[in-house]
Amino acid sequence: MYFMGFDYGSKRIGVAIGQIITKTASPLAIVSVKNKQIDWASINALVKEWQPHEIVVGLPKHNDGSDSIMTVAVQRFCRKLHGRYHVPIHTIDERLSSAAAAEIVSGQLDAVAAKIILETWFSEFYP
Repeated sequence: MYFMGFDYGSKRIGVAIGQIITKTASPLAIVSVKNKQIDWASINALVKEWQPHEIVVGLPKHNDGSDSIMTVAVQRFCRKLHGRYHVPIHTIDERLSSAAAAEIVSGQLDAVAAKIILETWFSEFYP
């Protein structure tokens, strides 16, 4: 059973794939966002290939826990994912995922952030 993780950004969306048995994830892809238009064809291809049972999306918040401008954009992205793929969509606080990803790797930063988001979700909901 695969889970797909997303790190949504206004220019790029990191994607990771993982599974519950090992509670690990791997960076998968970076999807472009140009002129506020998501490359849905790339996401469609990834979803078709991996057929995730559930999707986890990093939810950005301010350091004090309040919503940011990106919080609204991510919530809209989540609604679109659910409408397109009809699988459960979960969100998890992603405040530190990009910083953690930067410590791990300098390339594919967004996909590594998605990996961290997904593994954090595994550790919190499947201890």
